[in-house]
Amino acid sequence: MKVAEIFYSIQGESSYAGLPCVFVRLGGCNLSCRWCDTPFAREGGGQLSLTKVMAQMRKYNCSLVEITGGEPLLQSETSVLCQSLVDKGYHVLLETNGSLDISILPPNVIRIMDLKCPGSGMADRMYWANLSCLNPQDELKLVI
Repeated sequence: MKVAEIFYSIQGESSYAGLPCVFVRLGGCNLSCRWCDTPFAREGGGQLSLTKVMAQMRKYNCSLVEITGGEPLLQSETSVLCQSLVDKGYHVLLETNGSLDISILPPNVIRIMDLKCPGSGMADRMYWANLSCLNPQDELKLVI
């Protein structure tokens, strides 16, 4: 899979803010939001196998993981990565821009879905059917 970076930090957003977290930032994005804070992830990243991603994450000894991007759902391996992490006992968050179908994700993955406001320039790219796929533990993110 195309990985822009894997790093350990403190979660700065969502109801998980303030908690230690390993971030797996996947490369590639299908949107061009006006205020993107990670433009390097749009095209950047190198190929890593699922095994290598898991090995890099283990060195941080942290049970909270966020899969982010770019747009992580562009990669066909994302659901497999999420399920593998859940199977290993990780608490998995996945942040998506909301333009692709989230129903492919395992149900115990916490979805943090952007709702693109008009100012982003991408509001017309939302996949509105995702709203019906959200679970009670999932979260919405609005950048205004």
